Amino acid sequence: MRHKKAIMVQSKTELFEQELIEKAALFKALAHPARLQILQFLAATQSCITGDISDELPLGRTTVNQHLKELKAAGLVTGHIEGVKTKYCLDMDNVKRLREELGGFIDDLHIDNYCCE
Repeated sequence: MRHKKAIMVQSKTELFEQELIEKAALFKALAHPARLQILQFLAATQSCITGDISDELPLGRTTVNQHLKELKAAGLVTGHIEGVKTKYCLDMDNVKRLREELGGFIDDLHIDNYCCE
């Protein structure tokens, strides 16, 4: 019987610096118009929303819930159960961090010194 060599499989993502992996995960949360609209809606209310956000957006409940799950996983939105409803809020510390990360990333590109057009 032949013995098979154990092959070590490495994800392509693991080949990048941890800082870039973390930024990519955070930026991915912004990669859908529904998630952007949810963030805009929560920001416009300037308070936490209790209940079904899909009543306020042109999106179905299942769609909104799926995108809220992504936003919560990225740390941009919090959701706390209060009775039979969920209270959704922007996580302002992480939203501010996102602003800094995105601005810092753009600054690091040194686009003012870009020579090709």
